[in-house]
Amino acid sequence: MAQDFERDKQRNIGTSAVTIRTANSDDTLVGLNLANVHNAQVEVDVFINDGANDFYLIKGAPIPKGSALSMLDGGAKIVMQNGDILKVQSNTASSIDAWASVVDTISE
Repeated sequence: MAQDFERDKQRNIGTSAVTIRTANSDDTLVGLNLANVHNAQVEVDVFINDGANDFYLIKGAPIPKGSALSMLDGGAKIVMQNGDILKVQSNTASSIDAWASVVDTISE
């Protein structure tokens, strides 16, 4: 069966949580890169809301000026079920660019 690879992206994420992806089926997050585009170190939160609660994948992770954080490495994956919402938030306005790589509609 062919896989449906997709990407989601957002620029200049700041102090309000921004939706990167809302799962529309059983999806797998296979990559998430967060780049600091600000002129100083920032801290970033990444979480998934399941419709009732926020589950943090990282909280307050520092990203130095001019650096990036690859949240998933070494083959790690995160499963998102229908309706789960992946969000990113920074402690600084307009400071993070996010790029997510996803396999959509994983068969059951």
